[in-house]
Amino acid sequence: MSTPRARALALRAEFEAAGARVVEPPVLQPAELLLDLYGEDIRARAYVTSDALRGEQMLRPDFTVPVVQMHMADGAEPARYTYAGEVFRRQEDDAERANEYWQVGYEVFDRADPPAADAEVFTLIASALTHLPLHPVTGDIGILMAAVDGLQTSDRRKAALRRHIWRPRRFRALLDRFGGRVPVPESRAALIAGDVTSTAPLTGLRTQSEIDARVAALRADAVEPPIGAQELEGLEALLAVRETVPFALQQLNDLSVDLPAIKPAVRRFSARAEALRARGIDVDALAFEASHGRTLMEYYDGFVFAFYADGRPDLPPIASGGRYDALTRRLGGGDEIPAVGAVLRPGLMVELEGAP
Repeated sequence: MSTPRARALALRAEFEAAGARVVEPPVLQPAELLLDLYGEDIRARAYVTSDALRGEQMLRPDFTVPVVQMHMADGAEPARYTYAGEVFRRQEDDAERANEYWQVGYEVFDRADPPAADAEVFTLIASALTHLPLHPVTGDIGILMAAVDGLQTSDRRKAALRRHIWRPRRFRALLDRFGGRVPVPESRAALIAGDVTSTAPLTGLRTQSEIDARVAALRADAVEPPIGAQELEGLEALLAVRETVPFALQQLNDLSVDLPAIKPAVRRFSARAEALRARGIDVDALAFEASHGRTLMEYYDGFVFAFYADGRPDLPPIASGGRYDALTRRLGGGDEIPAVGAVLRPGLMVELEGAP
C-alpha cells in the first residue's frame, strides 16, 4: 500500500506534468496576516507560537494564502503552481480527525478565461480521483454574495451579512433580525434607547470612543426599515437550491427576476457549466448546492466544489477547492488576478484505496 507522502509526491508530479511549477511555502507562517484575513476564529483551528524577532507564527494551516502572497509579489502571468506538504489543524471536537496531514494542491492564476480555469481545476482533480468511490458537489459563493449586495438595505447590514456568509447560523439570525422577524434583544434595545449608563471602569480592549461608535451604529440600524418580505423569500429560495446543474440553472434564472443582482453571477455559472461540459464532465448529473462552501475556507468568493467518499459521512472532503479572486486583491495591495485552486488529502485517498 502507498503511504500518504508517496501518494502526495506522485500527485504533485502529475500536476507538474500538467504545467504547474512546484513551490514549497515555509511551514511557519506569519500569524498577523492570517488573523487579519480570518479574525480571531483562526486561533481555534491553528497552532500558534511566538518568535522574539518575527512575532506570532502559525504552523501552516493551508497552502493557498502563502502561494497567493508569493504570486502577487513576483509571479508571472498566467501561472500555475503545485505543492505537497504537511498542514496542521487543531481538532477540538473530534479526536479521531488528524491534526497533521499531507495536502497536495494545484492553483491557477489566469485572467484570460475564468470559467475555463474553473473547469481546468475541477477536471484535473476529478481525473486524479476517478479510481475512488466519490461523489462531487459544486456551488457558487459568488451568487449568494451578489444576492446580499443587491438587497435594498443599508451598506452596514449588507457588510454584516457578507461577513457571516461562512457562519450559517449567525447569517440566519441576522436575516431574521434585519427582516423584522424577531425582536431586538433587551440588552441591545436598552442601549439603543439610551437607558443604559455606566460609571464602571473600562475593561477589555475597547476604548470609550469605540464603544460610543458601536452604540451609534446600533441606533442608526434601529431606524432602518426591515428588508422586504419578497427579497427575504427570494434569498431563502436561493439558499435552498439543491439540484443537478441544469435544473439549478433554471431555478436561479427564475429567481433572478426577484433578485436581479445575481444575473451576472448566474451567467458566469452558465459559462462554467459549458466549459465543464467541453472538458468531458457529465454536467447533467453534476450536483449543485447554493449553500455549498459556506463551511469551507472564508477566502472563496465564487465557484466551490468538494469530493466526498460514498457511504463515509464521517470523513471530511477528500478534495476541495474554489475561486478566490478577492484574496488576490487583498494580498496584492490593490492589484488582483482571477485565481482558482484545489487541494487533495492523499492520506484519505490511501485509506480509501486500502478499504475492503
